[in-house]
Amino acid sequence: MKSRIPVVLLACGSFNPITNMHLRLFEVARDHLHQTGMYQVIGGIISPVNDHYRKQDLVAAHHRVAMARLALQTSDWVRVDPWESEQLQWMETVKVLRHHHSELLRSLPQREGPDHGRARCTAPTAVPELKLLCGADVLKTFQTPNLWKDTHIQEIVEKFGVVCVSRTGHNPKEYISGSPILHQYRHNIHLAREPVQNELSSTYVRQALSQGHSVKYLLPDAVITYIRDHNLYTRDSSWKGSSTQRSEGKTGWEESTTPQSSS
Repeated sequence: MKSRIPVVLLACGSFNPITNMHLRLFEVARDHLHQTGMYQVIGGIISPVNDHYRKQDLVAAHHRVAMARLALQTSDWVRVDPWESEQLQWMETVKVLRHHHSELLRSLPQREGPDHGRARCTAPTAVPELKLLCGADVLKTFQTPNLWKDTHIQEIVEKFGVVCVSRTGHNPKEYISGSPILHQYRHNIHLAREPVQNELSSTYVRQALSQGHSVKYLLPDAVITYIRDHNLYTRDSSWKGSSTQRSEGKTGWEESTTPQSSS
């Protein structure tokens, strides 16, 4: 593993709420990159979108960050980062990637030069690569007119790279071949296959919660408890359902990475 390129995976999105399938996304991507023999995944970051994205039914960022933290209590390599959600305005995905790439560079050990009077590091520190993690449906949105800036798409796939996890009903190879930019940098787009297909979505979870239906086993129990205690995603101000109907959050691939409009 020492000769492999270190990688950090970044998933941007609503996480409204976070679900087990969002967490599964990271595991599938890590397995795929390790199997290439080229990479060693050293970390994962979940970055909930800013409130100013103004998506329908989007609960406040502090709730989405809190739920993500609860969901990741059992993960020893994925963490939630609130930076994007704490900005004064909505941030485009490429800007979030730039920020976290800068943070990775700043976290590396500083190498001393020959004039500093101290021993210089003999072993160079490998600079981790930061890759955008998404579902195949997000890759398709790159072709939607006026949704993404071409310059941003190119920077994402050329400078950072993408790990795209399969989803039923989507053909990522077709999306790549149909886009001049994606096709040019196809070597930097990794297609990971999810062997256990699951069409769970955050939209479904929110609908189920609003109707008082159970969402147990769709989200971590801690997230279900948080949703109940803070009365989120319900039709009215009272929690609906018994203790066996504690709900969980979102897992929709369509919300795993938020498309960034050019406006």
